[in-house]
Amino acid sequence: MKAPLESLETQVKSGRNYESPPLHLWHPPLSGDISIHINAQGEWYHDGSKIERQSLVNLFSSILRREEDGEYYLVTPTEKWRIEVELHALLIIDFDTQMVAGEQIIKATLSTGREIIVGEEHPLFLDTTVGGIAAVKVANGLTALSARPAWYRLVGMAASVDGVEVIASGTYVFPLGAD
Repeated sequence: MKAPLESLETQVKSGRNYESPPLHLWHPPLSGDISIHINAQGEWYHDGSKIERQSLVNLFSSILRREEDGEYYLVTPTEKWRIEVELHALLIIDFDTQMVAGEQIIKATLSTGREIIVGEEHPLFLDTTVGGIAAVKVANGLTALSARPAWYRLVGMAASVDGVEVIASGTYVFPLGAD
């Protein structure tokens, strides 16, 4: 029998949608706990050793979800493994602006290379457990915390509206002093 890590890698690679597989359709029973840990800096570890292959981290992050019980799971159509996440499952390494349909939007780049648009679907919030640094809600119950340089870049994008510093992405507006 293959080790859980190898089995997950094989199953995920055999699928077709590497960016966002249909996790909402997969509900296998719990296979158990797997010795994978994501630390507060967004680094992945297996059996105490850092996972150095970024392609493997990207692959596993694409099948990661947080369920209503607050636990994190790597999920395939036939297996579900609980992992440990110290703070946030993902890390934002950069924010950038771009024009889309005549509106300025803010794009967040995750450490996995995935890009998301800040807005109603992926709203900002300030994580008070780490000093009020911005984080973003991502798909599948996950969240991504801003790395310090990304956080400073986002703050630099703020504009003053009626005396309040806000981040605007399309029609989405987030006041930086909000709870």
